[in-house]
This record gives sequence, C-alpha cells and structure tokens, in this order.
Amino acid sequence: MFLTSLGRLRLVGFLEGVSLLVLLGVAMPLKYLAGQPAAVRYVGMAHGVLFVVYVLLVIQVAIQYRWSFGKTALALVASVFPFGTFWAEKRLFH
Repeated sequence: MFLTSLGRLRLVGFLEGVSLLVLLGVAMPLKYLAGQPAAVRYVGMAHGVLFVVYVLLVIQVAIQYRWSFGKTALALVASVFPFGTFWAEKRLFH
C-alpha cells in the first residue's frame, strides 16, 4: 500500500487529518483553557509539515494519475477542513 505514491498520499492524508483534529481538539483547548501553549507548538509544527507533504503528494499523484483539475482542487481544499482528508480518502483516493 505504501509503496505507491497513491498509498503514501493516503497515509499522509490520514496523518494530516488526525494532526488537524488533535491540534483543534486537544492542543488549542490546552493553550487557551489551561494556559499550556507547548502542545500547540509541537502539534502545530507536525501538522504544518504533514500539510506541506500532503500538498506535494497531491500534486505528484495528480500528475501521475492524470487527475482532472477539479479532482485535484477538491483534494487540496479537503486538507483545510476538519475531517476533509478522511472524506477525500473515501471519495477521491480509491
């Protein structure tokens, strides 16, 4: 599964989606409700790296599999919404 570019995109998409949910659901409340900003620093950095890798992999897969502009745009837009990459996994990456 992870030997292909599509398999790597699926893995990174999952990790990016989880990191966004952890950032919004755990790290941000810890920062603003408990006064502990360290979680945002580390989770935010991990999420940022995963986001960049996700975007690069979407571009690579779109070129390799000759995705339409619309499908590519949907895959990219999905990364900015909570649960978006999970939706993309089910609807776009199969």
